[in-house]
Amino acid sequence: MEILVKVLGPIEVTDAEGRSVPVGSRRRRELLGRLVAADGRAVPLPVLVDDLWDDPPQAAAGTVRTFVGELRRALEPDRPPRAPSLTIETVGTAYALRIPRASVDVHRFEDTLRAVREAPSGRAAGALSEALSWWRGEPYADLDASPWLTPERARLTELHRQAVELRARAMLDLGRGAPLVPELEVFATAHPWRERAWVLLAHALYQAGRQVDALASLRKARAGLLERFGLESADSLDHLERDILRHAPHLTPAPRDEDRQRLLTRTEATGTYTRLRSMSTVAGTAAVTGGTNLVLAQEQRAAAVAEAERTEDAALTARVITAYDVPTIWTRADDPERSAALVATARRTLHRLGPGAPPALRSRLLSTIALEHRGTRDRWAVEAAAEAEQLARDLHDPNALVLALNARFVQSFQHPGRTGERDLIAGEVIELSARHDLPMFEILGRLIKIQVCAARGDTGTAERHAVAAERLATVHESPLVHVLTAAFRAMRLAEQSSDPAEVAHAYRSVADGLAGAGMPGVEAGIFPLALLSLRMRHGRAAPTDPALDWGPNRPWVQPLLHLARGNPEAARESAAGLPEPPADHLNDALWAVNAHTANLLRDASLAARARDALSPLRGEVAGGTSGMLTFGPVDDILATLDQHLVR
Repeated sequence: MEILVKVLGPIEVTDAEGRSVPVGSRRRRELLGRLVAADGRAVPLPVLVDDLWDDPPQAAAGTVRTFVGELRRALEPDRPPRAPSLTIETVGTAYALRIPRASVDVHRFEDTLRAVREAPSGRAAGALSEALSWWRGEPYADLDASPWLTPERARLTELHRQAVELRARAMLDLGRGAPLVPELEVFATAHPWRERAWVLLAHALYQAGRQVDALASLRKARAGLLERFGLESADSLDHLERDILRHAPHLTPAPRDEDRQRLLTRTEATGTYTRLRSMSTVAGTAAVTGGTNLVLAQEQRAAAVAEAERTEDAALTARVITAYDVPTIWTRADDPERSAALVATARRTLHRLGPGAPPALRSRLLSTIALEHRGTRDRWAVEAAAEAEQLARDLHDPNALVLALNARFVQSFQHPGRTGERDLIAGEVIELSARHDLPMFEILGRLIKIQVCAARGDTGTAERHAVAAERLATVHESPLVHVLTAAFRAMRLAEQSSDPAEVAHAYRSVADGLAGAGMPGVEAGIFPLALLSLRMRHGRAAPTDPALDWGPNRPWVQPLLHLARGNPEAARESAAGLPEPPADHLNDALWAVNAHTANLLRDASLAARARDALSPLRGEVAGGTSGMLTFGPVDDILATLDQHLVR
């Protein structure tokens, strides 16, 4: 059986038809990844043991041999018994991967990069465009950092940067730099120390007819290099600036006929509409892979929308905004300022389009507004979601409808006690997605079901939806899903385990996964809040480790931190000024924290507020709405509050 091994993203093995080949647990995938990283060299058994375990168990060597046997069976299911393996060879007491280089994405990428460094521009641009498309996120994205993996990731990340720059140089040599501007703006901003990135960006701006912007970008680069690294000047920046000022002919070469024939690149576009809408569409495709890709995708989308609005073409702007068709599961924006800017643009665009706007376009714009304006209590956002849904239903448009249902889900958090509504939304999203082949929205429906079931304490059903979501995510290359399902399983462990250290370790693993997932709206403050929930349920004081980042949750935790440090007066002062928790996934969790604070401080006013907020959630698990946290049954919290209020 021909197999393909992919490590430029989560580790994955497929057959020649693209069907997944299961290779087992994370530890087995790590062993396969370690052999891939050896680049065909044999890795001694003791080295494998040390690389797979920080503190190897006594039977580690035997375990590695077992893993090797299981990998061989997975990769060569038709190999006769006792026949030598053609994929993992035993070399003395070492093991070597013998899969052809063309069948391993990272080796194919390295070989392509090596082959095109001196190739003609047309061939280099096409080959590198294809090679860069093999990247699905951070290399070995599903593995934890380790002594062997950290330098390997750094090496491959540098090769990726070189490939981006080489491809850009090839495109510029062909005179095709204008479509590169948005991605090079993101690239240069993400790597401000790379002089070549700024040179490429300025050159692309010049080819796009933006000479003033090109010169401004060079000045910005020069100032940044001076401020950060003390570099008074950079020859490459100076030379390009002089060439731009004198309109050097070599800056805008005419592409050769042979290069026109060979050039195959997804970023090439014939006009503003195609280019900007393509930017937003490609950003949406990249976003689901998570990590750095998600961050860059959101930046590219914002850049495309801003440039579209500058054209003063409302229809163009609307289509660029709505081309980013990515489901939203969390109710805290990763970048609130960017989300607010997008909402403002979408609202202006709706106004400019007026009542004659195509219903499908209006529905998608309204959904975008409701999706981006979240975590608040603004009635107009709820109304935007409702109108978007009605328009989509009238049109019988499943694509617009799942987006509108996603918007209604996000806005359902404006009022407590909407678990039943979210359950119905999830069911319809799953059904629509399965019928119309919308896999990313089916994943969304499964994730909402996990949250609904977790809130109701039905972790068995939630687990079945987690498995279904993971299966879809593996096929459609969305590693973010596995981060969220891991958080659910940590929550489930917290409900079942009597060992706080075991649960804390599970949550720490989740925090490590979130750290590279590109979702700061989910990541910020989750790990400390999980530790607090454990301590509260075991009758212990809040954790006061100064290294803990409470993120946006700090105001509600601050009274408990003061109490843990023995300062009840400061705790009362903080509790007196507590704001309402945001209208998002953590609303009930933060009210559980407030209830605990009220009980400890004997604060009747805060206790009454907490009881009013949590009463609509009777029968549910506090924090369960997040699908990540548990503060115990709401009924128990309410009973404790009632006892306090009676005193």
